Amino acid sequence: MRALAVIVAFLALAAPAAAQDTVDRVAEALRSDPVYVDSSAEMALSPSETQELRRRIEGNVYVAVLPASAGSAEQLAAELRSRLGGSVAVVAGNRFRVDGTAQAERAADAAFEASSRDGVAAVLLDFVDGATGAQPAEGGGEGGGEGGGAGGLIVLGLAGAGGAAVLLRRRRRRQVEAAEFAEVKDNARDDLVALGEDIRALDLDIEMPNVDPEARADYERAVNAYDRADSAWEVARRPEDLEPVGAALEEGRWAMASAKARLEGREPPERRSPCFFDPRHGPSSREVEWAPYGGAPRMVPACEADAQRVERGEDPETREVTLGGQRMPYWAAGPMYAPFMGGFFGVGLLPGLMMGTMLGSMFDGPDFGGGDFGGGDFGGGGFGGGDFGGGDFGGGDF
Repeated sequence: MRALAVIVAFLALAAPAAAQDTVDRVAEALRSDPVYVDSSAEMALSPSETQELRRRIEGNVYVAVLPASAGSAEQLAAELRSRLGGSVAVVAGNRFRVDGTAQAERAADAAFEASSRDGVAAVLLDFVDGATGAQPAEGGGEGGGEGGGAGGLIVLGLAGAGGAAVLLRRRRRRQVEAAEFAEVKDNARDDLVALGEDIRALDLDIEMPNVDPEARADYERAVNAYDRADSAWEVARRPEDLEPVGAALEEGRWAMASAKARLEGREPPERRSPCFFDPRHGPSSREVEWAPYGGAPRMVPACEADAQRVERGEDPETREVTLGGQRMPYWAAGPMYAPFMGGFFGVGLLPGLMMGTMLGSMFDGPDFGGGDFGGGDFGGGGFGGGDFGGGDFGGGDF
């Protein structure tokens, strides 16, 4: 048994070391050649495709095609970019991810959407053209001939003018979704700022002598939760990336409520779901029957103040967010907000609360019923890349 434990421990240490060796090796190669193709990669490019890709690259853009065993495409792209700067595209196994400028990430989305059915070479050629501003060469290379970046070939593949209209509509939809995600991220930032201000307001109390050590521990837990939320917010590129932000903020809110209670000589609150009407109110105290306008009544967790408002027939103090420049309750703002708010309540609670009501549409998306929110596999795309493997053009209605 001891020998087995030693082997397991060795393997656990060897895996990160191997991944680091891969990053070191690929980064060193990319410093002298902007395209690196591992011959063992599942999606390895042909020599002519590699040469055409290399010819089109301008500026600080790098491409690495690696086997799935190299690690996470997201992490590899991020680590390589930290070494090289610029924008880095990584294909690891069947996953395509880009870490770089906003232009590069938009180019990745557009390339995946337009050319994923034509293969990895076509997507990478399209990406490079979009990320560097280069124009595809006429009849240039094996990859370009397969539909890498030529809009005419894409239109032909989609049956002429009708296909062009579909492509344009999908691209406009993607632009709208990108703008909506930016609003979601801004609203998530508001929650971060609010928790940060709450923490700072308690600084002096925590620094006082003879402070309850458990209150100080709660305070430190809140600070750590804030730091995790802030780090997750910084790297969020898609709606589902904001779920850990909401989860960390919920923990921070509960820890702050517990610290304040201990400082005031009260029992800390039970770790319950936050107030449904506004998670910034902190942990709920009980459930109250409530119905949205035109919806069915149901029990929802609420802070005591909101519970009493509802029982008096008054409107609760609702968390409002921005969608399309308009303010509205978060539950009416559509599925873009589902992962972030789901982080506060857990994936299971909100769908159960909303099922069968007018709010249900917010939680009908695949994040609350299986799969990825907005894509991610081939047929998905998503913000900053996608996966190759099968499915229809562009992966759904973008």
